[in-house]
Amino acid sequence: MGELSASAEAALLRAASAGDGGACRRLVELHLRPVHRLAQRMLDDPAEAEDVAQDLFLRLWQAGASWREGEARLSTWIHTVTLNLCRDRLRRRRPQQPLDDAQQDERGAGPGQRAQLDERESALRRALAELPQRQREALLLFHYQGLSQVEAAQALGVSEDALESLLARARRGLKARLIEHREAS
Repeated sequence: MGELSASAEAALLRAASAGDGGACRRLVELHLRPVHRLAQRMLDDPAEAEDVAQDLFLRLWQAGASWREGEARLSTWIHTVTLNLCRDRLRRRRPQQPLDDAQQDERGAGPGQRAQLDERESALRRALAELPQRQREALLLFHYQGLSQVEAAQALGVSEDALESLLARARRGLKARLIEHREAS
């Protein structure tokens, strides 16, 4: 997420919680885009992703006064809360929606190329949605959000070994599903 050290993040949060508008803006600048991107990928709905981002920042301001530096990185806490808010929304849905919104750069692509990109993205979205929830979350945090294995493991509440196992199973499952989709086309 942000490029700040853990102590700098904690200081910024303390300042924001004390009413420093500049600190609030800086935290939003650092974390809004990644939070929204993760929520969008999880929920496949821009409006719901915005709601999750708003809920996240409300919780962040509330947690700021009692934040204890050293227990977890702020960015890890933000990913964990974002995942939990998305999980809550997904539980309320029936049936579950596709969870990835990988956006392709289509500038300059002709109609044939655009159709091919759309088909690939659609297959990827379906394949991701078919993965078990924990595997999908591990992939999204590590590959799409760019968290380190340590941070992704903390956000999911698992050990690094368990995260590696989730990622390996997710990659195998995603590959198998993409092959199935390609062969079915």
